[in-house]
Amino acid sequence: MGTGEKERKKNRVKFSPSGIAGILIRKIIGVHKKYGMEWWIMIAGIIIILFTVYMALFPETLSPFDPLDQNAGPQLSPPGPVNPLGTDNLSRDVLSRIIHGSRTILGIAFTAAVLASSIGITLGLLSGFAGGITDRILSLIMDSIYSFPGLILAITFAAMLGPGVINITLAVSVTYIPTYFRLVRGQTLSIKEEVYVEAAKAMGAGRAVILARYIFPNIIATVVVLFSMNIADAIITEAGLSYLGLGLPAGVPDWGMDIALGKRFLPSGSWWVITYPGLMVVILALGFTMLGEGLAELLNPRLIEK
Repeated sequence: MGTGEKERKKNRVKFSPSGIAGILIRKIIGVHKKYGMEWWIMIAGIIIILFTVYMALFPETLSPFDPLDQNAGPQLSPPGPVNPLGTDNLSRDVLSRIIHGSRTILGIAFTAAVLASSIGITLGLLSGFAGGITDRILSLIMDSIYSFPGLILAITFAAMLGPGVINITLAVSVTYIPTYFRLVRGQTLSIKEEVYVEAAKAMGAGRAVILARYIFPNIIATVVVLFSMNIADAIITEAGLSYLGLGLPAGVPDWGMDIALGKRFLPSGSWWVITYPGLMVVILALGFTMLGEGLAELLNPRLIEK
């Protein structure tokens, strides 16, 4: 057998599906030995998130009915073969509404977190680096917003703006801007006194370069953890606003709205109408919380050094 034939066989073994799976399993086990239980907590959170993201992106592949179809089965039918999670008071399939509702709650929570982080991080960097009157004014504004309970503030903004996807996204995002601001400002105040930042200033680096190259990269790890936790909290906040009737217009599949509509049927024994949407809110929020907790441990500098 020639040398070229042996090399081709070796490559086939190396890049076969079983070979790749073996490499991945060995790497996962190796990472587990280094980080411990935190690794599996993060993996469990990622699995929950990925499954929900799949539901949101491709609901037609899982949904047996249209979420607005009022002929999916008998009214308030318990879980059965045709309707695995039962039907609501309008004869709509609960499973289909949960699957399509994942797009609504994930979209709002993720967009709100991105908007809040973008504004909060930018203002925190500018405030901590500039100092002086700019820092005092921005800190006063953010501390004033932060002094209000998050849900109360979200309710206030949602009531002012009215129902709608964009409005509820803005109402949720406003409550988290001060959290990013306070975290980033505090770290910026500390990092800007480091020797390498002073050296960059002495070499003539501008403010934008110092912020982008020397300060922001050192706060990314903490911001990533906060972002994950932020999404988990935003999911619960969005569900709470929808439950109170301050969220989305009627007809939009949403877990919080389904919980609000199903609560009046709970005393009559129709537990499935409210149970499954509520369970999904808890599971999805738990998934992002587990991801954040795992990242907090994995990105810990003391563990990275080991």
